Amino acid sequence: MATRRPPLYGVHSDRGAGFTDFGGWEMPVEFDSIRAEHTAVREAAGIFEVSHMGEIRVEGPDAETLMQRLTTNDIASMDVGDAQYACITDEDGVIHDDTMTYRLPEGGYLFVPNAGHDEDAEERWVDYRDDHDLDATVTNETEDWAMFAVQGPDAIGLAADAVEDIGAPLEGDDIADLTRFTATEATVAGADCLVARTGYTGEDGVEVLCATDDAEAVWAAFDCQPCGLGSRDTLRMEQGLLLSGQDFHPDENPRTPYEAGVGFTVDLDTEFVGRDALAAQKEAGVEESFTGLVLQERGVARHGYEITHDGEPVGEVTSGTMSPTLGEPIALGYLPTDIAEDGTEVGVVIRGEEKRAAVTTPPFIQ
Repeated sequence: MATRRPPLYGVHSDRGAGFTDFGGWEMPVEFDSIRAEHTAVREAAGIFEVSHMGEIRVEGPDAETLMQRLTTNDIASMDVGDAQYACITDEDGVIHDDTMTYRLPEGGYLFVPNAGHDEDAEERWVDYRDDHDLDATVTNETEDWAMFAVQGPDAIGLAADAVEDIGAPLEGDDIADLTRFTATEATVAGADCLVARTGYTGEDGVEVLCATDDAEAVWAAFDCQPCGLGSRDTLRMEQGLLLSGQDFHPDENPRTPYEAGVGFTVDLDTEFVGRDALAAQKEAGVEESFTGLVLQERGVARHGYEITHDGEPVGEVTSGTMSPTLGEPIALGYLPTDIAEDGTEVGVVIRGEEKRAAVTTPPFIQ
């Protein structure tokens, strides 16, 4: 498959961005430096293009049923304008992806698979719909949308300045009235947008979806530091947020929501694919748990590095970096539940040398 490019690839190239392949997309990894962009988000605000995320629209009489069967959270509890985080699991309760779902003011749902997963998600939804004779329309709209994340302590103020008009369901005068995990129609730079108070950095902020033709005008409406995927990664790691394909993978690192620390996305009172397996696991408990580490010695833990306890291998690092905020090396990974407790001394093998580390439950910063 050919590499895909986000709507503003040319704008980012002209700005001097460096690019990387991510999920089959050629995305900006940094504009100035990862540290500068990271700091801007923690102290002021930054804007990311995240158009590599998928967008799947689900409409029709059985749209709610279809969404309920294929995501782990309670879709029926959503009001118009709500945003909901959930997992997509198989019959064994293993996570295939995590996703955000929006209940749209005009009716139906828009859910957001991770980069490169939109076609698989569309196929999964269509197959289940057809197998169970449900009346719903499933449309992959990934190429029709641009998506931006404006994040940081100043992000809501920037959004208030950029938004010209607020529509349903908020119908207010101030975008600051938008509460966490809700979304509203709004006009930005003359363009119709969906603005959600959500994000992937641990900071307050909004995510803005608009038509690809309006992408450049909407991007320009937010006067703050442009940021790439490099700082998005360090920001989410400091918060202990999962990265699909790295902190879990259905084949290479199969994990359930309970193992991955996102059991709050699972509503066992609903009927979804994998529900029975997860109910059994919740009752029995998990043998391994997702947690964090802070290294006590020099070195950076990377994906795949071995974690030891009392000299014996007990796990692998799934994500790791030098935390720009803390100035310390941090890591994420799975450990046996009985040692995944704050303060437990472990080791990380870096270039053949075991480095001391301490288990630290994320988030690493408050």
